Amino acid sequence: MKTLMITAMAFCGSWLTAQEAQGADGKLYGDFDGNGTKEYAYVKVSDCGEECEGKCETTVYFSDKNMKPFVIATANGGALYNLGDLNNDGKDDLGFYPSWCTSCWHAFYVYTLNKTGWKHLVPPISTHCSQWEEEKFPITKDPKKKGYVIITSSKFEDDDIKISSKSVKL
Repeated sequence: MKTLMITAMAFCGSWLTAQEAQGADGKLYGDFDGNGTKEYAYVKVSDCGEECEGKCETTVYFSDKNMKPFVIATANGGALYNLGDLNNDGKDDLGFYPSWCTSCWHAFYVYTLNKTGWKHLVPPISTHCSQWEEEKFPITKDPKKKGYVIITSSKFEDDDIKISSKSVKL
């Protein structure tokens, strides 16, 4: 029984950290480069008015200046997520849910750091605000299949918004 409880607590703990959002200070902590030291990520918006006029680019910066920042176009800020180590490379992966002035449809972006910089780990995931309201997070590690993730997305079908999940190999 003790082993079962420890296993359940470890699984739940890893699931919660896999969806850890940035704090009130705007910083998201994680070991994004796999060196064993926590750094933090934060975002800054440039050229974006109240009605989303302008370029509306959001740049993700890091406290470790050896990690190059990257730009997400058409985003008026947004939320960063520490997704944990989805691809088992020893580094925390990064999620970004952009803000925009209109619509409930937003892509959720998943990034991983490799030798050349930040790259998409999976294609952008289509989400609708109803998916977020139902607390159906766009990506988690598949606990049943090593090297797989569960992607939950939204699509408009038969005059309704459908939310579906599937297991995908990385």
